[in-house]
Order: sequence, then structure tokens, then C-alpha cells
Amino acid sequence: MNTVVVTYLTYLGISIALTIWVAQTLHKNGRVFLVDVFHGNEALADSVNHLLVVGFYLINLGYVSLALKVTDAVETAQQGIEALSWKVGLVLVVLGGMHFFNLYIFSRIRRRGNSHGQTVVTGEGVSFRAD
Repeated sequence: MNTVVVTYLTYLGISIALTIWVAQTLHKNGRVFLVDVFHGNEALADSVNHLLVVGFYLINLGYVSLALKVTDAVETAQQGIEALSWKVGLVLVVLGGMHFFNLYIFSRIRRRGNSHGQTVVTGEGVSFRAD
């Protein structure tokens, strides 16, 4: 195999592994946050959590695929490692950007929910609570 093919395969392996790891981490740890954002509605939180993971996979794996091509000559191991570090670095920046964008959106949703009165269903009926 030549250096370009090894670089491509290494890039794909690292990028896909990072995407899976980050998606699983966000799915597992994001559930608690989403349950809070959706005021204890676990079914809605789980549904949104799953949809976010699907969207995360689609966007990130799409980006990984689009960024696969190496435009510079890769003839030596050093050039392969340099191209690989650039491409994996971009994947990490995209992952981080997506993560912080999601946190921003959900913090706005949480703030909006807390600034308005919330309807709370209790055993005695419906009551209103402002947080």
C-alpha cells in the first residue's frame, strides 16, 4: 500500500472512532441534561437525545467523508502524518463546535423555560410554579 492509502485508512479509522466515542458520551451524559431541559419529561428527552445523536453522526461522518481527499503530495511517512494531523484536528474542531452549539441551544431552552411559569402536574391537580 502506498502512503496516501495508509493515510486515508488511518484518518478514517481515527475519525470514525472519535465520532462514535463522542456520540456515545454525549448520548449517555446528555440525557440528564435533556430531562432537566424538558422538565422531567423523560420520553421527550430520550427521543430528542436519540435524534441529536443521529444528526450528530450524519453531520460529522458527512464532514469526514468530504474532507477525505488529501490535496498535498503525500510521498513520505512525515507528509502522511502531517496530512493526518491536519485532518484529524479539523474533525476535532468540528466535534467541539457542534458540542458547544448544542449546549448553547439547550441552555437557551432551559432559560426560556425557567423565565416563564411552568405547569406542574401534582397528585392534587395542576399547579403553577415559577422558577
